[in-house]
Amino acid sequence: MDIEIREFITYLHNTKKTSANTEISYQRDLKKMAEFLKERGIRNYKDVKELELEGYISYMEREKFASSSISRSVASMRAFFQYLWKEGVIAEDPADNLKPPKVEKRAPEILTIEEVDKLLQQPKLDTPKGIRDSAMLELLYATGMRVSEMLHLQIFDVNLQFGYVVCNENGKERIIPIGIPCKKAMERYLQTARTVFVKDEKETALFTNCSGKAMSRQGFWKVLKGYADDAGIHRDITPHTLRHSFAVHMLQNGADIRSVQEMLGHSDISTTQVYLGMNMNKMRDVYMKTHPRH
Repeated sequence: MDIEIREFITYLHNTKKTSANTEISYQRDLKKMAEFLKERGIRNYKDVKELELEGYISYMEREKFASSSISRSVASMRAFFQYLWKEGVIAEDPADNLKPPKVEKRAPEILTIEEVDKLLQQPKLDTPKGIRDSAMLELLYATGMRVSEMLHLQIFDVNLQFGYVVCNENGKERIIPIGIPCKKAMERYLQTARTVFVKDEKETALFTNCSGKAMSRQGFWKVLKGYADDAGIHRDITPHTLRHSFAVHMLQNGADIRSVQEMLGHSDISTTQVYLGMNMNKMRDVYMKTHPRH
């Protein structure tokens, strides 16, 4: 059963041009499903019926899987069995009628401007690691880019003379300006710290770990969590929190939504409008606190 999963992932990569993160998620979800089916004596996808897949969904619900995880698994199963059906591996698609559970949408976690300032002040600039960490945090907040986009940056994607970075992800390119604090942090990193870590001249990754290899998502996660704790920010902060905070702070300070959409790389403006609603909540709070006849 693992062979079909591997072939499906290859199909996604070569035909659908999916990202590495998407492929990892699909593979993880489908392997868990396959293990569930094997434990129940099913070792051929031709023998899988809708009832077995519904049983797997019920199992995940009993095991207290997050609704978002179950929904992602359902999406993985639907895509996988649709592929098997089109390839003629199975005669009927058992996942065609599967329905994911309703996912409660939570508002993104947003830092205040004061919290962001405190977070950005945490790295110690007397060590190469602190200088590198400062540059990463400043860049994420200055651009609102996704952490995967930041970690994919190469040294030639940065133009400090004109103050911008070129972000490439899944074949799409966008240019994002950076402000003076970020520019200074990047200059400091490139001039003093990066050469301490990188000994191989062929290494072009902008941000590396202490061994001179490209920084991983897990590595950056640990960096962020450590500085958040140091700053006394004990909420559930992720790398995406800086992206959300960037968007809301830009809108609060008068940026038009189309510009924010372009900087974030959203293909659909409705995605960006989520932040506009959060900005309205902020304005309502200010109004209620300050208008004499509220």
